[in-house]
Amino acid sequence: MGEQGATTPITVRQGAFAFADETPAHWIPHAPELAQMINGASFVMPHLEPFLVATLGEAAKLIEDPAVRREARDFCMQETQHYRTHRRFNNVLLGQGYASLAEVEAEMAAAYARLSKRPLAVRLAYAAGFEAMTLGVTDWLVGNRTRLFRGADAGVTSFILWHMVEETEHKLVAHDVYQAVTPGYWRRAFGVLHGALDVIRWSRHCYRALLVADGRWQNPASRLKVWGWAARFLLGAGPALLRAMVPGHDPREIKDHPWVRDWIAGHARQQERGAPMPLIDTRSAAMPVPF
Repeated sequence: MGEQGATTPITVRQGAFAFADETPAHWIPHAPELAQMINGASFVMPHLEPFLVATLGEAAKLIEDPAVRREARDFCMQETQHYRTHRRFNNVLLGQGYASLAEVEAEMAAAYARLSKRPLAVRLAYAAGFEAMTLGVTDWLVGNRTRLFRGADAGVTSFILWHMVEETEHKLVAHDVYQAVTPGYWRRAFGVLHGALDVIRWSRHCYRALLVADGRWQNPASRLKVWGWAARFLLGAGPALLRAMVPGHDPREIKDHPWVRDWIAGHARQQERGAPMPLIDTRSAAMPVPF
Protein backbone atom coordinates (compact mmCIF):
# COMPACT_ATOMS: atom_id res chain seq x y z
CA MET A 1 0.00 0.00 0.00
CA GLY A 2 1.49 3.32 -0.98
CA GLU A 3 0.17 6.85 -1.22
CA GLN A 4 -3.36 7.72 -0.20
CA GLY A 5 -5.85 5.81 -2.32
CA ALA A 6 -3.25 3.61 -4.02
CA THR A 7 -2.75 -0.11 -3.60
CA THR A 8 0.04 -2.46 -4.56
CA PRO A 9 0.15 -6.27 -4.31
CA ILE A 10 0.89 -7.62 -0.85
CA THR A 11 4.34 -9.21 -0.68
CA VAL A 12 4.63 -12.39 1.37
CA ARG A 13 8.10 -12.26 2.92
CA GLN A 14 9.77 -14.96 4.92
CA GLY A 15 10.21 -13.81 8.52
CA ALA A 16 13.88 -14.66 8.45
CA PHE A 17 14.71 -13.55 11.98
CA ALA A 18 16.78 -15.75 14.24
CA PHE A 19 16.70 -15.23 18.00
CA ALA A 20 19.61 -16.51 20.06
CA ASP A 21 18.85 -18.09 23.42
CA GLU A 22 20.57 -15.16 25.10
CA THR A 23 18.38 -12.53 23.38
CA PRO A 24 17.55 -10.26 26.33
CA ALA A 25 13.98 -9.97 27.56
CA HIS A 26 14.80 -6.36 28.40
CA TRP A 27 15.92 -5.66 24.85
CA ILE A 28 15.35 -1.91 25.28
CA PRO A 29 17.98 -1.17 27.95
CA HIS A 30 16.74 2.34 28.76
CA ALA A 31 13.07 1.19 28.98
CA PRO A 32 12.78 -2.38 30.30
CA GLU A 33 9.10 -1.85 31.14
CA LEU A 34 8.33 -0.92 27.53
CA ALA A 35 10.28 -3.95 26.32
CA GLN A 36 8.13 -6.22 28.47
CA MET A 37 4.95 -4.50 27.33
CA ILE A 38 5.89 -5.20 23.70
CA ASN A 39 6.89 -8.73 24.70
CA GLY A 40 3.42 -9.11 26.25
CA ALA A 41 1.82 -8.20 22.93
CA SER A 42 4.11 -10.72 21.23
CA PHE A 43 2.67 -13.49 23.39
CA VAL A 44 -0.82 -12.65 22.12
CA MET A 45 0.09 -12.99 18.45
CA PRO A 46 0.34 -16.83 18.22
CA HIS A 47 -3.27 -16.94 19.45
CA LEU A 48 -4.77 -13.88 17.76
CA GLU A 49 -3.23 -14.24 14.32
CA PRO A 50 -4.24 -17.89 13.68
CA PHE A 51 -7.78 -16.75 14.59
CA LEU A 52 -7.52 -13.95 11.99
CA VAL A 53 -6.17 -16.37 9.38
CA ALA A 54 -8.99 -18.87 9.99
CA THR A 55 -11.65 -16.15 9.93
CA LEU A 56 -10.52 -14.49 6.71
CA GLY A 57 -9.82 -17.86 5.12
CA GLU A 58 -13.41 -18.92 5.83
CA ALA A 59 -14.77 -15.61 4.53
CA ALA A 60 -12.68 -15.79 1.34
CA LYS A 61 -14.76 -18.76 0.17
CA LEU A 62 -17.80 -16.47 0.09
CA ILE A 63 -16.18 -13.64 -1.89
CA GLU A 64 -16.91 -13.29 -5.60
CA ASP A 65 -14.43 -10.49 -6.35
CA PRO A 66 -11.12 -12.18 -7.31
CA ALA A 67 -9.08 -9.14 -6.20
CA VAL A 68 -10.52 -9.27 -2.68
CA ARG A 69 -10.06 -13.05 -2.57
CA ARG A 70 -6.40 -12.53 -3.50
CA GLU A 71 -6.06 -9.89 -0.75
CA ALA A 72 -7.47 -12.35 1.78
CA ARG A 73 -5.12 -15.13 0.63
CA ASP A 74 -2.02 -12.92 0.87
CA PHE A 75 -3.16 -11.52 4.23
CA CYS A 76 -3.38 -15.05 5.60
CA MET A 77 0.10 -15.88 4.30
CA GLN A 78 1.62 -12.74 5.83
CA GLU A 79 -0.09 -13.30 9.18
CA THR A 80 1.11 -16.90 9.24
CA GLN A 81 4.70 -15.65 8.91
CA HIS A 82 4.05 -13.19 11.73
CA TYR A 83 2.75 -15.61 14.33
CA ARG A 84 5.40 -18.23 13.54
CA THR A 85 8.13 -15.63 14.08
CA HIS A 86 6.50 -14.40 17.28
CA ARG A 87 6.36 -17.97 18.53
CA ARG A 88 10.10 -18.39 17.97
CA PHE A 89 10.78 -15.18 19.87
CA ASN A 90 8.36 -16.11 22.66
CA ASN A 91 10.01 -19.49 23.08
CA VAL A 92 13.31 -17.72 23.78
CA LEU A 93 11.62 -15.72 26.55
CA LEU A 94 9.97 -18.82 28.00
CA GLY A 95 13.41 -20.37 28.24
CA GLN A 96 14.58 -17.47 30.39
CA GLY A 97 12.36 -18.21 33.38
CA TYR A 98 8.99 -16.79 32.39
CA ALA A 99 7.12 -20.08 32.83
CA SER A 100 4.15 -18.22 34.36
CA LEU A 101 3.18 -17.18 30.83
CA ALA A 102 2.08 -20.75 30.13
CA GLU A 103 -1.04 -20.26 32.28
CA VAL A 104 -1.95 -17.01 30.53
CA GLU A 105 -1.41 -18.64 27.15
CA ALA A 106 -3.78 -21.46 28.09
CA GLU A 107 -6.42 -18.86 28.98
CA MET A 108 -5.90 -17.09 25.65
CA ALA A 109 -6.14 -20.35 23.72
CA ALA A 110 -9.47 -21.11 25.37
CA ALA A 111 -10.76 -17.57 24.78
CA TYR A 112 -9.93 -17.61 21.08
CA ALA A 113 -11.43 -21.07 20.74
CA ARG A 114 -14.69 -19.66 22.14
CA LEU A 115 -14.47 -16.61 19.87
CA SER A 116 -13.96 -18.90 16.87
CA LYS A 117 -17.45 -20.30 17.47
CA ARG A 118 -19.12 -16.88 17.16
CA PRO A 119 -20.91 -15.96 13.91
CA LEU A 120 -18.66 -15.07 11.00
CA ALA A 121 -19.98 -11.48 10.94
CA VAL A 122 -18.86 -10.95 14.54
CA ARG A 123 -15.44 -12.43 13.86
CA LEU A 124 -14.91 -10.33 10.75
CA ALA A 125 -15.85 -7.17 12.64
CA TYR A 126 -13.36 -8.13 15.36
CA ALA A 127 -10.66 -8.67 12.73
CA ALA A 128 -11.37 -5.35 11.00
CA GLY A 129 -11.40 -3.57 14.36
CA PHE A 130 -8.06 -4.96 15.47
CA GLU A 131 -6.47 -4.22 12.10
CA ALA A 132 -7.65 -0.60 12.39
CA MET A 133 -5.74 -0.29 15.66
CA THR A 134 -2.52 -1.55 14.09
CA LEU A 135 -2.34 1.55 11.87
CA GLY A 136 -2.15 3.75 14.95
CA VAL A 137 0.38 1.44 16.59
CA THR A 138 2.57 1.51 13.48
CA ASP A 139 2.52 5.29 13.24
CA TRP A 140 3.45 5.56 16.92
CA LEU A 141 6.25 3.00 16.85
CA VAL A 142 7.72 4.07 13.52
CA GLY A 143 7.29 7.79 14.10
CA ASN A 144 8.97 7.59 17.52
CA ARG A 145 11.48 4.85 16.64
CA THR A 146 14.59 6.86 17.52
CA ARG A 147 13.23 7.75 20.96
CA LEU A 148 11.78 4.32 21.68
CA PHE A 149 14.43 2.02 20.20
CA ARG A 150 17.71 3.96 20.21
CA GLY A 151 20.32 1.56 21.58
CA ALA A 152 17.86 -1.38 21.67
CA ASP A 153 18.63 -4.89 20.45
CA ALA A 154 18.80 -4.56 16.65
CA GLY A 155 17.33 -7.99 15.96
CA VAL A 156 14.22 -7.57 18.07
CA THR A 157 13.70 -3.98 16.93
CA SER A 158 13.95 -5.03 13.28
CA PHE A 159 11.52 -7.90 13.86
CA ILE A 160 8.92 -5.67 15.55
CA LEU A 161 9.10 -2.96 12.89
CA TRP A 162 8.99 -5.54 10.05
CA HIS A 163 5.71 -6.76 11.53
CA MET A 164 4.39 -3.19 11.70
CA VAL A 165 5.37 -2.51 8.08
CA GLU A 166 3.37 -5.50 6.92
CA GLU A 167 0.40 -4.51 9.07
CA THR A 168 0.34 -1.28 7.07
CA GLU A 169 0.86 -3.14 3.81
CA HIS A 170 -2.27 -5.25 4.32
CA LYS A 171 -4.28 -2.47 6.00
CA LEU A 172 -7.18 -2.77 3.52
CA VAL A 173 -7.79 -6.49 3.72
CA ALA A 174 -9.87 -7.08 6.86
CA HIS A 175 -11.97 -4.02 6.00
CA ASP A 176 -12.49 -5.11 2.39
CA VAL A 177 -13.39 -8.67 3.37
CA TYR A 178 -15.85 -7.45 6.00
CA GLN A 179 -17.50 -5.13 3.46
CA ALA A 180 -17.66 -7.92 0.87
CA VAL A 181 -19.15 -10.57 3.14
CA THR A 182 -21.07 -8.97 6.03
CA PRO A 183 -21.33 -5.19 5.49
CA GLY A 184 -22.94 -3.01 8.13
CA TYR A 185 -21.85 0.06 10.07
CA TRP A 186 -22.91 -0.67 13.65
CA ARG A 187 -21.41 -4.14 13.82
CA ARG A 188 -18.18 -2.81 12.33
CA ALA A 189 -18.06 0.10 14.79
CA PHE A 190 -18.55 -2.29 17.71
CA GLY A 191 -15.87 -4.54 16.22
CA VAL A 192 -13.35 -1.70 16.50
CA LEU A 193 -13.87 -1.65 20.27
CA HIS A 194 -14.22 -5.42 20.57
CA GLY A 195 -11.07 -6.26 18.62
CA ALA A 196 -8.85 -3.46 19.91
CA LEU A 197 -9.80 -3.62 23.58
CA ASP A 198 -9.69 -7.42 23.69
CA VAL A 199 -6.14 -7.51 22.32
CA ILE A 200 -5.08 -4.71 24.70
CA ARG A 201 -6.59 -6.70 27.59
CA TRP A 202 -4.70 -9.87 26.71
CA SER A 203 -1.48 -7.95 26.12
CA ARG A 204 -1.82 -6.48 29.60
CA HIS A 205 -2.33 -9.92 31.15
CA CYS A 206 0.86 -11.08 29.45
CA TYR A 207 3.10 -8.12 30.28
CA ARG A 208 1.81 -8.12 33.86
CA ALA A 209 2.97 -11.75 34.21
CA LEU A 210 6.36 -10.82 32.72
CA LEU A 211 6.81 -7.84 35.04
CA VAL A 212 5.66 -9.83 38.09
CA ALA A 213 8.36 -12.39 37.28
CA ASP A 214 10.87 -9.53 37.04
CA GLY A 215 9.80 -8.14 40.40
CA ARG A 216 8.94 -4.84 38.68
CA TRP A 217 5.15 -4.99 38.87
CA GLN A 218 5.27 -4.47 42.64
CA ASN A 219 7.76 -1.61 42.29
CA PRO A 220 5.97 1.81 42.38
CA ALA A 221 8.52 3.46 40.09
CA SER A 222 8.20 0.71 37.49
CA ARG A 223 4.41 0.75 37.74
CA LEU A 224 4.39 4.48 37.05
CA LYS A 225 6.53 3.89 33.96
CA VAL A 226 4.08 1.24 32.77
CA TRP A 227 1.18 3.66 33.18
CA GLY A 228 3.15 6.31 31.32
CA TRP A 229 3.88 4.02 28.38
CA ALA A 230 0.25 2.85 28.32
CA ALA A 231 -0.93 6.46 28.16
CA ARG A 232 1.49 7.24 25.31
CA PHE A 233 0.32 4.15 23.46
CA LEU A 234 -3.34 5.10 23.80
CA LEU A 235 -2.63 8.64 22.62
CA GLY A 236 -0.76 7.21 19.63
CA ALA A 237 -3.24 4.50 18.66
CA GLY A 238 -6.43 6.24 19.77
CA PRO A 239 -6.90 8.50 16.72
CA ALA A 240 -6.80 5.47 14.40
CA LEU A 241 -9.57 3.83 16.41
CA LEU A 242 -11.70 6.96 16.36
CA ARG A 243 -11.25 7.27 12.58
CA ALA A 244 -12.26 3.64 12.14
CA MET A 245 -15.54 4.23 13.96
CA VAL A 246 -16.64 7.03 11.62
CA PRO A 247 -19.35 6.01 9.11
CA GLY A 248 -17.84 5.52 5.68
CA HIS A 249 -14.36 4.86 7.04
CA ASP A 250 -11.99 3.45 4.43
CA PRO A 251 -8.31 2.64 5.22
CA ARG A 252 -7.43 3.84 1.71
CA GLU A 253 -7.83 7.38 2.96
CA ILE A 254 -4.99 6.97 5.48
CA LYS A 255 -1.51 7.82 4.23
CA ASP A 256 1.29 5.43 5.05
CA HIS A 257 4.25 6.67 7.08
CA PRO A 258 7.13 7.58 4.70
CA TRP A 259 9.52 5.24 6.57
CA VAL A 260 7.11 2.37 5.90
CA ARG A 261 6.99 3.19 2.19
CA ASP A 262 10.80 3.40 2.11
CA TRP A 263 11.08 0.01 3.85
CA ILE A 264 8.76 -1.65 1.32
CA ALA A 265 10.57 -0.06 -1.62
CA GLY A 266 13.97 -1.01 -0.20
CA HIS A 267 12.95 -4.61 0.32
CA ALA A 268 11.66 -4.78 -3.27
CA ARG A 269 15.13 -3.75 -4.50
CA GLN A 270 16.87 -6.41 -2.42
CA GLN A 271 18.51 -8.83 -4.83
CA GLU A 272 18.76 -12.07 -2.85
CA ARG A 273 15.32 -13.47 -2.06
CA GLY A 274 14.95 -15.42 1.14
CA ALA A 275 18.08 -13.86 2.63
CA PRO A 276 18.04 -12.90 6.31
CA MET A 277 16.46 -9.51 6.85
CA PRO A 278 19.09 -6.78 7.25
CA LEU A 279 18.90 -5.24 10.69
CA ILE A 280 18.06 -1.66 11.56
CA ASP A 281 20.99 0.29 12.99
CA THR A 282 19.62 1.19 16.40
CA ARG A 283 22.77 3.21 17.15
CA SER A 284 21.91 5.65 14.36
CA ALA A 285 20.41 9.02 15.20
CA ALA A 286 17.95 8.61 12.32
CA MET A 287 17.44 4.80 12.27
CA PRO A 288 16.88 4.68 8.49
CA VAL A 289 15.46 1.65 6.71
CA PRO A 290 18.09 -1.14 6.55
CA PHE A 291 18.17 -1.50 2.75
